[in-house]
Amino acid sequence: MRSAITVSLVPEFRGGPFVFWDDLRDGCVKAARFGFDAIEVFFSSPDSIDPNDLKELLAEFRLGLAAVGTGAGWAVHKLRLTDPDQGKRRRACEFVAGMIELAGGLGAPAIIGSMQGRWEGTVSREEGSGWLAEALEELAPRAQAHGVPLLLEPLNRYETNLLNNVADALALLDKLSARNVKLLCDLFHMNIEEVSIAEAIRRAGARVGHVHLADSNRRAVGFGHTDIAPVVQALREVGFNGYVSGEILPLPDGDTAAKRTIRTFREFFVGT
Repeated sequence: MRSAITVSLVPEFRGGPFVFWDDLRDGCVKAARFGFDAIEVFFSSPDSIDPNDLKELLAEFRLGLAAVGTGAGWAVHKLRLTDPDQGKRRRACEFVAGMIELAGGLGAPAIIGSMQGRWEGTVSREEGSGWLAEALEELAPRAQAHGVPLLLEPLNRYETNLLNNVADALALLDKLSARNVKLLCDLFHMNIEEVSIAEAIRRAGARVGHVHLADSNRRAVGFGHTDIAPVVQALREVGFNGYVSGEILPLPDGDTAAKRTIRTFREFFVGT
């Protein structure tokens, strides 16, 4: 397993669960200094950065790119893959496609989390799930062309009513012809929605593609009450060898949160 830490370049995300902010070079400096293997980055749009600049920064600091988030599609542009408006669904799909191309060109997957949207009003759960499945079928081959998965993240009930847990997500994945859609298992969301985080990971098995390392209160592990040891054991059992990324609140500050995260990673994950 490999370590990563989050860097947000999206002003609208301020106050959210991202460790380093605003300056990509500074985020890389600190990620390298603290000993992380990679960064996970959130951009406002696919064209908000020159991929060559990002590639040069990663090479300079000997960092990998763990993943690229698409959450700005919703937070900034108000786009959802399950919007009742067909035109907005199309623009949402194009936004995610752009992020897939940006990330995939650098050997990394893109994440679909908040852009999954929700079902409400005249939209039924079945209809919303169907639109999401259609989008995944269209987008997954783009990721496959780069040799990377497309990451789908179940979110807690306060952020969506569509995919809240591993069981919901697996039920959707089972209906897809695309086989490269993997799950992003976020321990914060799982603490709210799963009876047992470890058992949910075992249920997901080989379809776990990425992990967000966070405690029960969305702070760095050690500042809440999540028992991390059984989670790590479950990840070992399913053969997970991807990135474990700290998507957490920068509390009491970003540096402290990052240091606590890499300490947890070295204590529990190194050598697995």
